Amino acid sequence: MPSATEWDWNSSWPAPAKLNLFLHVVGRRPDGYHLLQTVFRFVERGDVLRFEPRQDGQVVLAAPLPGVPADSDLTVRAARLLQAEVGGTSGATIHLGKHLPMGGGLGGGSSDAATVLLALNHLWGLGLSRERLQELGLTLGADVPIFVYGKNAFAEGVGELFHPVSLPEAWYLILVPPVEVPTAAIFTAPDLRRDTRPMTAGQWFPSQGGNDLEPVACRLFPPVAEHLEWLRARKGADRCRMSGSGACVFAECFSREDAQALRAQLPPDWQGWVTRGLEQHPLAALGI
Repeated sequence: MPSATEWDWNSSWPAPAKLNLFLHVVGRRPDGYHLLQTVFRFVERGDVLRFEPRQDGQVVLAAPLPGVPADSDLTVRAARLLQAEVGGTSGATIHLGKHLPMGGGLGGGSSDAATVLLALNHLWGLGLSRERLQELGLTLGADVPIFVYGKNAFAEGVGELFHPVSLPEAWYLILVPPVEVPTAAIFTAPDLRRDTRPMTAGQWFPSQGGNDLEPVACRLFPPVAEHLEWLRARKGADRCRMSGSGACVFAECFSREDAQALRAQLPPDWQGWVTRGLEQHPLAALGI
């Protein structure tokens, strides 16, 4: 990775995936938003962005995603949010290399948006603090702030209050069921558990907790249940969970070799990746 002073318009900017090592719903606010507790962990696999400066002040997504109007794309919205924040006239063309699935629970779109905030704040010389970028990111989506924050963390609230955590080295096999899970379908389900007992960040330890969204996702989207059951039946697949609201599921492994051995057992038409858990976001050291 470049040093803080080496990131420039020629750089490829990473947007890593996240995993929820646990995810509990501990209540609900009067405005309907759910109160959560979770641990976010960044992993090596992710999307990649590049930027080109524009002199016309426009924000342009070079290759819009299928079915997503460019004006609705989180990368474009993030860039325009920065422009509005500072009254800026700088523009950019955004090139998005998409490797993470949509509706997968890995935070792909949120990670992309956070990388846009971090990158263009740096490239345009705006000087906004990381804390301000987190606040702006929250207006785009609940998962955006953690990617701006840049550290593995125990999170609370709607997912925007962070306590950094130190996590052991681990490798993960992530499976991608052939289904896109709409987050709203999970959080509006009447059988979603919303009263798990809260804990403090200091009480959490690796392997503790489950994912309260998992039973609903498994009921509504049977491929999620099928992939989880497959993982949990495999020797060497530890701490099997669904990430976020799904659809992706994962197993934590002691080593890369263990994770690759699991992947080698996958049915031929199943999709899965082996990836390493990161100590922090690759842009955590970006000077802000």
